[in-house]
Amino acid sequence: MLSTKENVSRLAIISISALIIMKLITSFVTGSIGIRADAFHSLIDLAGAVIGYIGIKISSKPPDKQHAFGHGKAENISGTAISLFIFAAAILIAYQAIDRIVSGGEVELVTIGIYVTAVAIVINLIFARYALKVARKTDSVALEATARDMLADVYSSIAVLVGLVLVLITGLTLMDSIVALLVALLIFRTAVITFKKSFSGIMDTALPKEEVDIIKSVLVEHKAQIVDFHALRTRKAGSQRFVDLHLIMHRTSSVEEAHNMTDHLEEDLKERLPNMNITIHIEPCNSDCRWCTDSVKKSA
Repeated sequence: MLSTKENVSRLAIISISALIIMKLITSFVTGSIGIRADAFHSLIDLAGAVIGYIGIKISSKPPDKQHAFGHGKAENISGTAISLFIFAAAILIAYQAIDRIVSGGEVELVTIGIYVTAVAIVINLIFARYALKVARKTDSVALEATARDMLADVYSSIAVLVGLVLVLITGLTLMDSIVALLVALLIFRTAVITFKKSFSGIMDTALPKEEVDIIKSVLVEHKAQIVDFHALRTRKAGSQRFVDLHLIMHRTSSVEEAHNMTDHLEEDLKERLPNMNITIHIEPCNSDCRWCTDSVKKSA
């Protein structure tokens, strides 16, 4: 799993580098501000992809004395950094587009620009979708941030393509700049989504409701062997999930019985949700518990 994340992250760096060279050459040949903005966005994508790769490498390190809970948050940190790069791309593109609207300029060899942009869209879309698929499979925050960054590049390239087609049809170079502004808005939206998901891990935000419900359902399935549970807390660091809870067992249960029950619960939980670290605190029941009440009824 780790090697897959690393390999995809490396391929992202190579792919983005090739696209940057292709877009920059085309932008200077055609004079298109849209293609140039797209190239600068890809340049920021490259910085983000490198940061994502570093985050994945660090997060793969095993726990040590200084990091007893592992290095999973390195992915959250790199994902947050990538989102800031995406924000920067949106601002830069908007600035360039407004500057072109004010100062004016011509777009030449539009047909070449259209062909090159179309090729860039296909390459980026194929790789971005693959990276996103691997990110979801491996639960990698950093790789998902890189994939979303590349998808934002796809959106911007599509907008650039539309702008160039409009320039070709209408002859109005202003269309190129207007489309670039729309690109900036799309990229800004992607930055917000990426930032929220990455930063939530740094803030120890609880697991999604659907995952918490899975944990609760597993505990409920064992209500025949346990009295109750409470103080359930969850958080996530990179792809690692952390769960701790208080488990109430009958006061007559032996240490061995309590230990076997916690082992069994941990196995069931990890089967439902991978990469989970679980801490369970055992508590004895009080005289009001259902088992004690049932025992009194039976004896009466």
